[in-house]
Amino acid sequence: MGMVAEGRGPGQDRRASTSPPQTGASYPLRILVFLASLRADSLNTHLATLAATTIEAEGHTTDLATMAEFDAPSYNGDVEAAGGCRRVPRTFAGGWEAAHGFVIASPEYNASLPGVLKNSIDWVSRHRPQPFNERHGLLLSASPSMAGGNRGLWALRIPFEHLGARMYPDTFSLAQAHRAFDELGRIGDAELQQRFDTTVANFLSLVEAATDYPCVKRAWVEYLGERPDPAIDRVDVAAAAPAAR
Repeated sequence: MGMVAEGRGPGQDRRASTSPPQTGASYPLRILVFLASLRADSLNTHLATLAATTIEAEGHTTDLATMAEFDAPSYNGDVEAAGGCRRVPRTFAGGWEAAHGFVIASPEYNASLPGVLKNSIDWVSRHRPQPFNERHGLLLSASPSMAGGNRGLWALRIPFEHLGARMYPDTFSLAQAHRAFDELGRIGDAELQQRFDTTVANFLSLVEAATDYPCVKRAWVEYLGERPDPAIDRVDVAAAAPAAR
């Protein structure tokens, strides 16, 4: 595990990060599925479990983690400088470092992301190597509301994209989630279940491509409007270039 950098606020100096692990083969990918709710029986617990089951059905492996395992005191630079509160954020960061991609099922609190999740992101962003950079992420939400928690996901994209994560353009928000799941834990509406399966499968295809074909990472960065610059690159352009023949 990288050491915590001193003297900077949360999330700064993302250039110190590293690339995701390489498999050398398409299968299996290792995906971190993270439940961002502290409540054990939340609707997002069911959605995260469904995501893990779907990913494993595609032939990949999952690490299922919950916010309750990694809740930490509010980020405080003085506490960090004194060496306090390192175990939980360090363990949390290790889960991200080991994954090729991540899926987060998060509730919506007051039209935004949960404060405990943002706090955890701030703590983990202080680790070196910074583990969010260049990892692909998919965001999910479930809510009794008609919006399905999607406003919270728009807010959640901001810190991850700032930290260099490649957030999948499509999200999945399950509205009226308190009545959406059947007795098998799947979405009762067949059309919605198909959309969920398709979203997860397409996300996995992108993670696989980024893992096995480094040129995809370069294309993704340039698609976002960033041109190669050795002073600020988060992608190893030389490694991403086609091998000489």
